[in-house]
Amino acid sequence: MKIKIKNGIVLDMVGVPERKDILIENDKIIQIDKNITKEADETIDASYQAVMPGLINCHNHVGMSIFRGYSDDLELQDWLQKAIWPIEDNLKADDVYYSSKLGCIEMLKSGTTTFSDMYFFMEDVAKAMEETGIRGMIGRTILSEGKEADKRIQEAEKLYKEYHNKAEGRIKVNVVLHAPYTCPPDVIKKGIALSEKYNVDIQIHLSETEKENEDIQKEYGKSPTQYLNDLGLFSRHCVLAHGVHLSEKDLEILKDKNVGISHNPISNLKLASGIADIVKYRKLGLTVGLGTDGSGSTNTLDMFEEMKVASYMQKVLHKKASCIQAKEILEMATIEGAKVLGLEKEIGTLEVGKKADIILINLQKPHLQPIHDIYSCLVYSAIGQDVDTTIVDGKIIMQNRELKEIDEKDLIEKCNEIKEQYFKKIV
Repeated sequence: MKIKIKNGIVLDMVGVPERKDILIENDKIIQIDKNITKEADETIDASYQAVMPGLINCHNHVGMSIFRGYSDDLELQDWLQKAIWPIEDNLKADDVYYSSKLGCIEMLKSGTTTFSDMYFFMEDVAKAMEETGIRGMIGRTILSEGKEADKRIQEAEKLYKEYHNKAEGRIKVNVVLHAPYTCPPDVIKKGIALSEKYNVDIQIHLSETEKENEDIQKEYGKSPTQYLNDLGLFSRHCVLAHGVHLSEKDLEILKDKNVGISHNPISNLKLASGIADIVKYRKLGLTVGLGTDGSGSTNTLDMFEEMKVASYMQKVLHKKASCIQAKEILEMATIEGAKVLGLEKEIGTLEVGKKADIILINLQKPHLQPIHDIYSCLVYSAIGQDVDTTIVDGKIIMQNRELKEIDEKDLIEKCNEIKEQYFKKIV
């Protein structure tokens, strides 16, 4: 199958934006040039569209889509312990499957083609990924202690054996340790051993709140970063979710490690967790990508919204409008996100030989015109609903805002049935 994208404004995230054609064969980009004359099975006219790499969501809990708008305006620990965890204890595999499928199509319709996820019933998350065509890195969350932790580790290993590299390689499985405050030292070490056994990455929440730092300091006499470093976690490539409250000493440890940080600005603001100084992190050489976190705390999985808020937060934090540029933010949502996930050789830029994960954005909208700078237009003006076409692994998943093979209406009805089952009726 060959697809040709004609005459779009191509932001390849390598060179300067310019009008070009892109030729796709099967799952790869095979040519990027002006006026490609080779024939294709399908040609997309992108004359009024921006063409760019699919966005990369570095931190999510996609199975939480049914929690959207539930128990808003609470502090993190109250939100988790009093609202979220009691409901999660009763969820069934099918509930997570439908909720995950809803989150996958939300991401695909708003320009995200790859995401990183941690939750439970991950086989059902993988099933949703297979059916929707999205790319992702997933893992069964490991936490607690003793037999409960061992059970979760066994489930994590089973997930790897059954789903790693499944769906034509779109699904990758890694090791997920929930957080320093939910994983005692022996569990952290078992997670590291599992990562080494299968040579896969580790995901973990880190220093999301000041309370987390205070609790770990009180229990272990060190910061969460120092605690994990002493246990040897950073000997592996790690995706660190949040990293809001990292001290100078923490940053000295991390800057020489093979780690990436997922900055989740809207979730951090909504839960009053704080503002991560990503300008400082980037200056130190740390790789920073963007994530949404789950729908329960961020409400939407629209990475265009995350880009805006990430930029605004830094400008206010540093009291300097020029401290971060629109292009840098777009890089964080594409190539830098790919680096955070260790996938930069496959995705994150539009280059010959890379996977054909591509989105087309309709620029013929009042809120996007006139265009002075294409990076500023996409970061500060565009929204997820401006995405016209989404291609993953060389397959057109959405075109003209229409999903090709998914019954969106039926899925929404199913998720509302789940909501009625578990949550008090609000409307």
